[in-house]
Amino acid sequence: MITLSNSSWRLLQPSFFLIGIPGLEDSQHWIALPLCVLYLLALVGNVTILFIIRIDPSLHQPMYLFLAMLSGIDLVLASSTAPKVLAVLLGHAHEIGYTGCLIQMFIIHAFSSMESGVLVAMALDRYVAICHPLHHSTILHPGTIGQIGTAVLVRGFLLLLPFPILLWRLVFCRATVIGHAYCEHMAVVKLACSDTTVNRAYGLAVALLVVGLDVLAIGISYVLILQAVLKFPGREARFKAFSTCGSHICVILVFYIPGMFSFLTHRFGNQVPHHIHVLLATLYLLVPPALNPLVYGVKTQQIRERVLRVFYRKG
Repeated sequence: MITLSNSSWRLLQPSFFLIGIPGLEDSQHWIALPLCVLYLLALVGNVTILFIIRIDPSLHQPMYLFLAMLSGIDLVLASSTAPKVLAVLLGHAHEIGYTGCLIQMFIIHAFSSMESGVLVAMALDRYVAICHPLHHSTILHPGTIGQIGTAVLVRGFLLLLPFPILLWRLVFCRATVIGHAYCEHMAVVKLACSDTTVNRAYGLAVALLVVGLDVLAIGISYVLILQAVLKFPGREARFKAFSTCGSHICVILVFYIPGMFSFLTHRFGNQVPHHIHVLLATLYLLVPPALNPLVYGVKTQQIRERVLRVFYRKG
């Protein structure tokens, strides 16, 4: 097999070819329709959440400020993935430039890490609100929230920046066909002809570090919340406290379960059909951004009422 140095390869063949969903090429245009609906839901829902929080001073509280961060991240995740996926599935625009592929891969993984970090921050907010309600506004004041947001942003960039840097040093074969609908890290790594041990090890370490520590932090927060709530007098008080966590728990499940399944099947699930993995990996980036605004809109009375007031005035 002929191989090219990275500098020569970028000059001679500066692009990758995205297959889309391998094995389902004949029905890709039908698959694109629900993906398009999910993308539109993500755009409308998250823009609405950001707009409502922006114009309503009563929503300038920790819970809603973290929700605004989540909506901003979801917009970036969906918009960095869906347009190219839809172009591949509908318009047969399969080619993507080498640099563009690395940028898309970095944005997807960095902002996924940021979303995980924001979910940890939201768990912290629920813990403080339930276990230390009298000190909630003093512990999570705007300065602290800004620092948490900055830390989440910096962590995502610093941990994921080595992904494109490590890929840049690899030697690729002439076969630059990616069996995926977008530039996923491991899908690109598998195209290299040179040793990819460092890339694989670092990718696994980052995934375990981010997801492992974040899930642990969320789990500890909810154990402490559960202990505190069970001490509340009266069933109604306990139910009210638990209900404030309902939206957050739904968002956690929607984000982590498909993400972990996609990660494990990509590395260890050789028995899972490849088109199933590609579909799940694509849905993982579109379903949470589409559902998160609906979950918070339905379960959070203040947002629901504010949305109704805005549309009522327009009507």
